Amino acid sequence: QVQLVESGGGLVQAGSSLKLSCAASGRTFSYAMGWFRQAAGKERELVAAINWSGGNTYYADSVKGRFTISRDNAKNTVYLQMNSLRSEDTAVYYCTARSGVGIRTTLREYDHWGQGTQVTVSS
Repeated sequence: QVQLVESGGGLVQAGSSLKLSCAASGRTFSYAMGWFRQAAGKERELVAAINWSGGNTYYADSVKGRFTISRDNAKNTVYLQMNSLRSEDTAVYYCTARSGVGIRTTLREYDHWGQGTQVTVSS
């Protein structure tokens, strides 16, 4: 059983930076990982994803150039560095994993989810 625990969320001002971390436990070998977010009243959307090796990444258009996803397989941890935050980035951010090495972009293709961490950006 894979367990994912996010940390690093908080309240920041627009233009600031935050770094989210997701610690994975259990059998995560060859798992692709991702970060989704869900704002109040909106559907959960994929923000960024990374394949098992870390050599391939995906970003939503809304975060390209501002967010960076990375992973440290030795530590079983995935990160999301968020720069130049905007009020529209306010959401609960969820770490997710799928039992496959490649990136997928739809919610139903991910098998495991963290409990979420709140990110609030004040303008």
